[in-house]
Amino acid sequence: MKHFIKNKIVVFSILFLSSIFAFSQGGKQKELEARRLELSREIQKINTLLTSNKTKQKSEITQIEDLNHKVSVRENLIKVTNQQANLLTREINNNQKKITNNRDELKVLRASYAKMLQKSYKNKNKQSRVMFLLSSSNFKQAFKRAQYLNQYAEHQKAQAEKIKSKTKALQQANTSLLTQKEAKSKLVLANKKEQKLLEVERNQHENIMKSIKKDLNKYSAQIKKKQREARRVDREIDKLISAAIAASNKKAGIKATKTTKSFALTAEAKALAADFLGSKGKLPWPVEKGFIKLRYGKQPSPINRSLTITSNGVRISTEKGAKVRAVFNGEVMGILKPKRSNPIIMIKHGNYITTYQNLGKIFVKTGDKITTKQEIGEVFTNPSTGETILKFRIDKDNKTQDPSSWIFEM
Repeated sequence: MKHFIKNKIVVFSILFLSSIFAFSQGGKQKELEARRLELSREIQKINTLLTSNKTKQKSEITQIEDLNHKVSVRENLIKVTNQQANLLTREINNNQKKITNNRDELKVLRASYAKMLQKSYKNKNKQSRVMFLLSSSNFKQAFKRAQYLNQYAEHQKAQAEKIKSKTKALQQANTSLLTQKEAKSKLVLANKKEQKLLEVERNQHENIMKSIKKDLNKYSAQIKKKQREARRVDREIDKLISAAIAASNKKAGIKATKTTKSFALTAEAKALAADFLGSKGKLPWPVEKGFIKLRYGKQPSPINRSLTITSNGVRISTEKGAKVRAVFNGEVMGILKPKRSNPIIMIKHGNYITTYQNLGKIFVKTGDKITTKQEIGEVFTNPSTGETILKFRIDKDNKTQDPSSWIFEM
């Protein structure tokens, strides 16, 4: 009895683990498909925005930046598609094993059932059911024989149902296998197409880089100049944030010191900050359409890998006339108009600040109460290159944050 129970537990454990594995495989496939579609949409978005600016003569640096991002996204798309195809291969192999096992089990079941029917027919010829019962020596034996006949009939019925169930399972497995093979064929074809496009883009990248390397010092100087301008503007933003922190502490009656780096918050401001934090990863994009051209943090220059670019926010490439939207409720903390740079809007959300740089038009003023997705301005479009770039930054007190952790699917 103990041995029987032990075997039952082992069989149940195997079935349970198999079902978990199948569920996790299905979940992984859905996750990869969602990621693949997301990357495909990203490439379409990039192509649309780049095509709209095709009439303008772009600098080599801009072209390399565009291609770098495009190549990166396409490489990720190919990688994800390969993962999907590999996962489908494993699923197909597992399904084929199931089909083989089901066929073998069905063969055994049918043979067993045929023997059972044959035996039942012979028994029926030799002795009828009634005679079998009447020939019992006593009532107890007749009762047991009746039970046996009923059990045998039930067993036959169960075997027939089992064969029916196994046949259906086999048909479903075959249908599933055909669907999986078709899906894999589509993924393989899609990947071949993406590989060809990637090769074209890499060749374009290589040709532009050859031109750049002929005068690398000139391009390196341009990058360094852009970095100096970015640092200068960042200092002005930092200065305004520090002044706002000092003002909040003064209002709260807190003596400001060199180590005071946080806002003194009212109950209302604390609630707003908590709501902003609660929306982390779900905040809307500051423009309706766009893609990231430069990410947050330190990164090597795509032109000269020995140069490091430091970015306190992200640069988003968008379309001409794109409206800038506030990513959350708040209050306009300040509007900066730095020298040799386009206007900047800063919005305060408790002790969080969102900054929107490189604006051509401004629709708000300092002190205005702002709601989520409210249009606050328009992104500036460079007339010579046709580029429309929004620089977006998030700070908590006086510390910059990575916007991609806060904005939905950035």
